Amino acid sequence: MALITKKIKGTEDVLPKESYRWQFVEQIMREEAKNYGFKEIRTPVFEHTELFARGVGQTTDVVQKEMYTFETKGGESVTLRPEGTAGAARAVLEHALENEGLPIKASYFVSCYRYEKPQAGRLREFHQFGLEEYGTQSPVADAELICAAQSIFDRLEIKQLRLEINSIGCPECRAKYHEALRAYFEDYKSELCETCLSRLEKNPMRILDCKSPICSKIAEGAPKITDYLCDECEEHFASVQKYLDAAGVKYIVNPTIVRGLDYYTKTVFEFVTDCIGAQGTVCGGGRYDGLIEELGGKHMPSLGFAMGLERLLMVMEKQDIEIPDFDECKLYIATMGEGAKAKAFELLKQVRESGMIAETDVIGRGLRAQMKYADKIGAKYSMVLGDNEIEQGAANIKDMETGEQKQIKLDETFLEQFAAILFESQSDSIVGGFI
Repeated sequence: MALITKKIKGTEDVLPKESYRWQFVEQIMREEAKNYGFKEIRTPVFEHTELFARGVGQTTDVVQKEMYTFETKGGESVTLRPEGTAGAARAVLEHALENEGLPIKASYFVSCYRYEKPQAGRLREFHQFGLEEYGTQSPVADAELICAAQSIFDRLEIKQLRLEINSIGCPECRAKYHEALRAYFEDYKSELCETCLSRLEKNPMRILDCKSPICSKIAEGAPKITDYLCDECEEHFASVQKYLDAAGVKYIVNPTIVRGLDYYTKTVFEFVTDCIGAQGTVCGGGRYDGLIEELGGKHMPSLGFAMGLERLLMVMEKQDIEIPDFDECKLYIATMGEGAKAKAFELLKQVRESGMIAETDVIGRGLRAQMKYADKIGAKYSMVLGDNEIEQGAANIKDMETGEQKQIKLDETFLEQFAAILFESQSDSIVGGFI
C-alpha cells in the first residue's frame, strides 16, 4: 500500500536515533545562555504579517519573496515566522518587559519558515537558537554577545570558523553612504538584476547582499560603509573591537557585511566556515537600535544573534566532531512468566526514579528475542527474571560488553547493589584508560 503522503519538500524529520545530537547542542546553548544571564522566551509560530513587514523590512528578500503568508477565516493576514527577532521584540513591547529592569536578556529556540529553493544548509523549515538583548547602547554589550556565541562554538569544539565584523552605521551616516552607493550603481543599471534595480532607490545596501554573480561582481568595487561612519558610530565600532581584543576573540573586519534584514544598525557580525560550501554562515547578528521604535515603542537600543541548528550540525559532522549519546540503557530486564513481569516493573521503577534508563519487554517476545533486543539497543547490563529467580530472591546481572555476570539480590537493596556495580565498572574503565 502506497503512503498517503510524504514530508513536504524543504522539510526534514529528526528521527529518534538522531535526536540526541540536537539535544546535546541545545543543552550547551542553554547552559551558555544561562552563564551570560539570558532567560528563555517562547513566542507564537505565526504573527500578524505587518510585524515582519515593518520589522524585517519591505525591501528584503525575506519579505518580498520568501514568507509563508496566508489569510485566516477572520480575514487577517498572518505569516509563519521567517526569523526569531521580530516576534521577541513584539513580546517585549506587548508585555512592557522594560518595567522589569534593563537590560532585557532573552534566549530562544524557534522553528522558522522561508519559501526558497531547498539545498544543503538551507531548508524551508529550519531551526534557530538566538540571544536578544534590549535596552543598552553600550559597545560592551556587542562584544559580550559575540563572546557568548564564541563560547558556544568553543564548547562544541568547532574549528575552521572565522568571525567577521562590520559597522553599517546609524541612519544619519548611512544616508550619506546610500547617496554614494546610488551614484556608484547608477553606472551599472543596465547590468543589475531586476530585484537590485528596485533596491537602488529604496535601499541600495541590499544590492551588496545580492547572490547574483553579476551583481556580486559589480558590488566588489562599491564604496565601503566604514569610510562613511559618523564619529559616534566609528567610536562605537572601535570600542567593540577593543573589548573583543581584551577577551582574546579573534576577528576580521569585513566592510561588505550588511546582513539580510533591514533592522540592523551599527555592529553586524557573522561566524563563517568554508567546510560546508556556499551556505557557510552558521551565526549572524548585530545591533538593531531602531527596531523597537519601528514597531511602535519608545527608542530602545537592542542587539542579538541567531544560529542555524541544521547548519551547525552539518559543520560538526563535516569536521568529524563526535557528539556523545548519553541516552544509554543501563539495564534491560528480560522476563519469563507473569510473576516475573510484575517483579520487573517493581525493580524498573526503582532504577528509573534514580534517573537511569531501564527497559523491559512490552511486545511479548520470547527470551532469546528479548536478549537480542537488549543487545540491539545497547543496554549496558541485562538480567533474566523467571520463577526460579523470584523464588530464590536473586538473579544474575550480565555486563553486555564483557559477558561478566554477578549475582544481585531482588530486595529493597536492589538499586544500591546495581549502582555499586555500575560505579565499579566505570572506575575500571577510567583506570584502564590511564594504563
